[in-house]
Amino acid sequence: MSQAERSVPGGRRGNRTKLRSLLLAVPGCVLTLLVTLICYGLGANFAIAGFCYLIAVVLQSLAGDFPSSAVVSVVCAACLDYFFIPPFLSFRISDITDSLALVSFLVTGLVITRLVSQTREAADSEQTQREQMTRLYQVARELLTLEPGTPVGPDLLKPFQSQFALRAVCLFDGDRAQLHMAGSSQHDLSRMTRTAYIERKNFEDARSELAIGLLQAGGQTIGAVGFEGLPDCWMTAGPLTALATLILEKSLAFERASYAAARAEAEVFRGAILDALAHEFKTPLTTIVAAAGGLQAAGLLKLEQRQLADAVESEGLRLQQLTDRLLRLARLDREELRPHLELIDVGEIVHQLTDQYAGRWPDRRLAASGLHSAATLGDLALLQLAIGQLLDNACKYSSPGSEVGVDTRVSRALIVIEVWNAGVPIPAHERAHIFERFYRGTDAQLRAPGSGLGLYVAQKIAHAHGGNVELDASAASQEGVRFRLEIPLLE
Repeated sequence: MSQAERSVPGGRRGNRTKLRSLLLAVPGCVLTLLVTLICYGLGANFAIAGFCYLIAVVLQSLAGDFPSSAVVSVVCAACLDYFFIPPFLSFRISDITDSLALVSFLVTGLVITRLVSQTREAADSEQTQREQMTRLYQVARELLTLEPGTPVGPDLLKPFQSQFALRAVCLFDGDRAQLHMAGSSQHDLSRMTRTAYIERKNFEDARSELAIGLLQAGGQTIGAVGFEGLPDCWMTAGPLTALATLILEKSLAFERASYAAARAEAEVFRGAILDALAHEFKTPLTTIVAAAGGLQAAGLLKLEQRQLADAVESEGLRLQQLTDRLLRLARLDREELRPHLELIDVGEIVHQLTDQYAGRWPDRRLAASGLHSAATLGDLALLQLAIGQLLDNACKYSSPGSEVGVDTRVSRALIVIEVWNAGVPIPAHERAHIFERFYRGTDAQLRAPGSGLGLYVAQKIAHAHGGNVELDASAASQEGVRFRLEIPLLE
């Protein structure tokens, strides 16, 4: 049905349909009159005349319109009864023959009309599908020729609107919570599209030519798209929704790839900056420590001056250690770890580092428990760095006067080193990211400075030794934070 026919009110549409059927019946009636003249003039009997009238009904039925076929059937039956069935030239029904003829003509007309209508509907449907496929191909072609970085917006919706002559197209991006519109809607398409996404329901209304489909990707709903002015929406809404899903997925994938590339490049620059700063700090710090030591060795200082020189030397040494550590972290971040294995005692390393950090953090109550001896093959410097990183984090992110503990034990052929503090637990949404390079949680950024490399490098060292570092989720859900370092036990 055309757009003009859809806009006509129901009464006028019915009148036009009747008029059309009457006009279609005119050729059949004319043919019936010709058959009557010929058969009557030639003196044909009932059988020949009936067969000729049947042909006229069949030909009329090929028009595919049953009302016109019924009209011609009635005219044929009337002519057959009047001219060829006794009493001749009379419509008086003397037997059942007239009724059977009329019924036969009507049934024949109905069957043939139905078959012709089905054939035409199938042909029209096939033609419509071919046209829709051509339009879908054109839409897909236009979308694929767009630049990869084209943002989701009206430019991506115009191919849908132009190829299918739509009044409006609306796309709701669920990932960004953004609504994009092309064209002018008469039914508040933007609100309906957003509502369909929120309620997770598709919507179709063939009468108002509205169709709204959910955009599904990876088992999740990533958005919704609405079409207004779409005829045969039951046929084309699905493929158009699939194309909209494709362009939204393509845009999101390009955005993620661009973000990942920018992030990787930024991390390379940050590593280079850390390396450069660490190198720049080493020389002046070495000079400061040497100068402080030289002043003390000269022996010409008063008591207060010697105390100041001691403070300068100790703080300079501390800064030098931090700089060396930062430089090593930056290098380990970029390099592949290849530990130099030797026989080491992990229990002894743990107790030495605990004593060292107890002196460095006098306002923390550090205590080591568990095994005093646990042998394994490992890289002494790397394991010291990994355990030291866990201790440093436990001290930095705990409150003054609080307890920091280290427990060493053997479990299932593994040396397990647990470092815990009574600080603020790590939020649940940050736990999956704490081992990423340069990642620092919101609370960590507020409580203490850092590079965001410590846990990443500690895990890297553990993996190089065939072990692992993980956050104890059961402890993290309670008060405090507990990290577990596991490395294979020497059998």
